[in-house]
Amino acid sequence: MELSTAKDALDRVAKKQKLSFSKSHEVINQVSHEIEQALVKIQSDEDPMFPIDQKSILTELKHKLIATAPLKQLEGSQKELNLNLSKLPKLLEKSFPDISMAYRNVDFDFHIVNQIIASHFYHQGLFDLGDCLINEAGEPEAAALRSHLLELHQILEAMRIKNTEPALKWVSTNREKLMQNGSNLELKLHQQQFVEILKRGSRADSLNYAKTHLASFASSHMQEFQKLTVCIIWIGRLEKCPHSELFAPICWEKLTEELNRDFCNFIGQSLQSPLSVAIAAGIEGLPTLLKLVNVMAAKKQEWQALKQLPVPVELGKEFQFHSIFVCPVSRDQGSEENPPMLLPCFHVLCKKSIINLSKGSSRSFKCPYCPAEASAVVCRQLYI
Repeated sequence: MELSTAKDALDRVAKKQKLSFSKSHEVINQVSHEIEQALVKIQSDEDPMFPIDQKSILTELKHKLIATAPLKQLEGSQKELNLNLSKLPKLLEKSFPDISMAYRNVDFDFHIVNQIIASHFYHQGLFDLGDCLINEAGEPEAAALRSHLLELHQILEAMRIKNTEPALKWVSTNREKLMQNGSNLELKLHQQQFVEILKRGSRADSLNYAKTHLASFASSHMQEFQKLTVCIIWIGRLEKCPHSELFAPICWEKLTEELNRDFCNFIGQSLQSPLSVAIAAGIEGLPTLLKLVNVMAAKKQEWQALKQLPVPVELGKEFQFHSIFVCPVSRDQGSEENPPMLLPCFHVLCKKSIINLSKGSSRSFKCPYCPAEASAVVCRQLYI
């Protein structure tokens, strides 16, 4: 069942609860009004020559309360609320099944788990929490990652107030490696700073900045350089500039995201914390695992005894970080010891399957997927 069904059920309960509360408030006000009216009549008995019959007042009040029928008025709204409340537990049980059934008991390396959790806190900028965990768990290995992520957060904080100086300082220090990674972050930071100078309307400052910081990029990024220099002509009327997209507020946001991505790539870390990625992937794959558990239970088989799942667990593209080769013959996943091998016919098998097909010698064998023949010595390893 989709979560939207559970949300609709909760919304219905909330709506009925509001209606019940409103009705209760209305009935209480009616009863209170009748009682107050009766009290006013009783308290107005000031003339001893003509005493008010209090008994008749109370009798009248009784008849009015009976006519108001507060319990009957409340019964309808409360009944609807109770009906929706009674249905809610079953709906929630279907929407949130017992996920412990899909749990597989494995031995965790607690040092790695501690570091992953600390890394998550550092990714979120919660350095005090990360430090507390590292100190109490005795995980000094995470200190290096902390310093990198602290520097990243300081740079990102500066970027949020349109200060590129810390970012440019980091880029300048690591220019060579960033260029090897194919990053043109330095140009984009100078470009954004140049745009801010243009917005201030100073042609002299713009030209000076272009000569000092952008001229070195002219030969390798001529198109971008030309766009920027043309913008100088349009100072004072930048909204009419043919390259007005350079002045859009979203440019800072995009540049900050690229900086974050390049920094994480530089230090060998994923853009998101491994913990958040693992939890998100687990949530997406959980329905398939729960269905598998139910099917296996019906067949009286224990799924945890399987070395690999009998069904694929499909995840979104955001969880596909690198390609994984699974041999179509042996169903084994490629590894350094058992890498994928390319046959002359361009089909791919793992090394162990090729050895088995060739009987461990140089004799030829037929490709399992086409009539072509090959031998182990002509098969090419794709990666190690």
